[in-house]
Amino acid sequence: MMNQPKIGIKENIFQFLLLVVTNLFVGSMVGIERTVLPILGEKQFGLASTSAALSFIVSFGFSKAVVNYFAGQIADKFSRKRVLLVGWIIGLFVPILIIFAHAWWVIVFANILLGINQGLTWSMTVNMKIDLSKPNQRGTAVGLNEFAGYSGVALLAAVSGYVASSYSLRPEPFYTGIGIVIVGIILTLIVKDTGQHLKVQIQNNSTIKAHEELSSKEVFNLTTWKDKNLSTISFSGLSTNLKDGMAWGLFPIYFTTVGLSVSEIGTIVALYPAAWGFFQLFTGVLSDKMGRKKLITYGMWTQAIALWFILIVNSFFLWVIGAILLGLGTAMVYPTLQAAIGDVAAPNWRASSMGVYRFWRDSGYAFGAIFAGIIADLMDVTWAIGLVALLPFIAGILSSIRLNETLKVKSQNN
Repeated sequence: MMNQPKIGIKENIFQFLLLVVTNLFVGSMVGIERTVLPILGEKQFGLASTSAALSFIVSFGFSKAVVNYFAGQIADKFSRKRVLLVGWIIGLFVPILIIFAHAWWVIVFANILLGINQGLTWSMTVNMKIDLSKPNQRGTAVGLNEFAGYSGVALLAAVSGYVASSYSLRPEPFYTGIGIVIVGIILTLIVKDTGQHLKVQIQNNSTIKAHEELSSKEVFNLTTWKDKNLSTISFSGLSTNLKDGMAWGLFPIYFTTVGLSVSEIGTIVALYPAAWGFFQLFTGVLSDKMGRKKLITYGMWTQAIALWFILIVNSFFLWVIGAILLGLGTAMVYPTLQAAIGDVAAPNWRASSMGVYRFWRDSGYAFGAIFAGIIADLMDVTWAIGLVALLPFIAGILSSIRLNETLKVKSQNN
């Protein structure tokens, strides 16, 4: 027992910070595409249909969602570190394929691999941080994880936009991706696995015996519809990323139609995940102090209001305000939803439940791109953005009615 690892962020500060830095590079992989690919589809590959142009987000969303589901189960059976390393190795093929792509289907295939990369790497960094943290530190842990990841998204969205406007849409912005993967692999080799910390949490948890025999199907059913807290959390996650899938695909196209330059579009497209990342430094910690329910409910409503605000205004400055507001709303819910999953699920099936939640959440990318693409083709981009905003608004209503305060419940059990 003398060698038993201690649980807590301070007690594991080096490994924790190493995982924070690792997720900065995980997010950077997505950021490279954020500004460039929607425009690339129209200008270099001549895709007239919005639905066709957004097909890369559909492939990314579905592959990431499916891998998220299995990543939790694999992580429960094998080591978190091995899964993280495999994710990085797969990610190496993404920028290479985009650089040499001769047809749009190659870009779509590259984004299937990107989805696998993100599903494995991002899932593991968040699960490993939760393994290291005390129950009342989960919001802080997830907040720092998401802050790092979306700071990476924002940083590379801005950098890729700048590089594309200075050189060309391809291949220059994607050279960075190869370097990012190499750094990610090196960091993963340095970080230690958190399996022993997970064992300590299982030993110390009083709810384990009641849930020892949960199968994958039972965890899926609980997280999807049987448990009112877990199912409400899953719907809120899906609605959040459905909105983000739309924003990823349509923001560059929308701001092009109103006459903004590629560099201006890059600024707005980068500010949204930058605000999303920055505010999570505070919202994750705040959820550990004031609870999960209010942040989730008001965060969902803030996202909807921000989208409608972006459609109403007509100046670069106000669009910047709208992007920051959208980032704030997303930051209010993103770490809080994952912390709430950690509150409700017992340690021995927590990674599996997190996998199911992340399956539904990240399938939202695909559903958002499909829905937004169809509406944009049938009507226009403005209608697509406005209608997508209804989903987070409805999710906020459901959270206010169905969701219990999960932090309070969990703090009594520990």
